[in-house]
Amino acid sequence: MDPKDVADYLRANPEFFNEQAELVGDLAVPHPHGGHAIPIAERQILALRDKNSELEAKLRELIAYGNENDSIGEKLHRSTLALFAAPDLETTLAVLQHSLIEDFGVPQVAVRLWGKVPEQSYLPELAAVSAETRGYADALGAPYCGPEAAFETSEWFDNAGELASYAYLPLRTDRTFGLLSLASTDPARFQAGMGTVHLMRIAELASVAIARFLPVA
Repeated sequence: MDPKDVADYLRANPEFFNEQAELVGDLAVPHPHGGHAIPIAERQILALRDKNSELEAKLRELIAYGNENDSIGEKLHRSTLALFAAPDLETTLAVLQHSLIEDFGVPQVAVRLWGKVPEQSYLPELAAVSAETRGYADALGAPYCGPEAAFETSEWFDNAGELASYAYLPLRTDRTFGLLSLASTDPARFQAGMGTVHLMRIAELASVAIARFLPVA
């Protein structure tokens, strides 16, 4: 019989060790963390301890994720209250930038709006935007994260030559009317493949808050 035959036999005959109980005390197997032999029952205890350690580590990881999500949720809640307390477009944009920088630690933030916008040309957020960038924002089905700056958007930030990662969030309700752009000198801050659920929530929140002050098309 080869080892597979033995294993198949024991699986097919679970009563074997009930009928041969004395074997449990006589059998010895290699220690998992050393070369000496130990009773099979002790080996099972060690296996259970290892499994328990793995489960405890997983639980700690889940708790850490839960705490992180709770913290992000609290920050989003504060941002929501502040944005919807803003009385005009200029204040709304200032609150959005402050929240992203101070609460979420985003190094650089830029917003551009287009289409039918208020007659407030002094706001940098209402500066001209290329047709390519407007089309890019309109085509975004979800936030983009990665190392590539979209068209002229790198010019919207300070120290553009030092930036290494970007996130682009379309601003839209029934139409796309702007682009919320985030940037960092850290290439890992906004990397391809990262989760974007919270970025999507921020984009939705910013879109509704800003749209209140845009003329009806």
